[in-house]
Amino acid sequence: MADSIIGKLSMNFAIRIVNFYKFLTEEKKIFIISKQLLRSGTSIGANVSEAVYAQSRADFINKMSIALKEAGESEFWINLLYKSELIDQKSYESLTDDIKQIIGTLVKIINSSKKEKK
Repeated sequence: MADSIIGKLSMNFAIRIVNFYKFLTEEKKIFIISKQLLRSGTSIGANVSEAVYAQSRADFINKMSIALKEAGESEFWINLLYKSELIDQKSYESLTDDIKQIIGTLVKIINSSKKEKK
């Protein structure tokens, strides 16, 4: 899965979120929201990785659906940081582009997996 598109996207996003967390806590002194974003942003890739070892197609869909939920939560925290004027527009747009790509990819994977199931 690490070589898959979603594997690469989720790993790169997780690395980016870890570095962004460091910036938010060390430079901006934003602790609570940054911790929430760290948890949800890294959880996407963890669930994608778990899907590799899914016990069934239903389990695979479940793991990918959890990853999608975490991506949605990450998008919420990114929006909150921006709308609260805690991050600049450039950071917001860049993070939003990444998370939307992840969400779109996960939706395609889940939908195609559900069709194959039938």
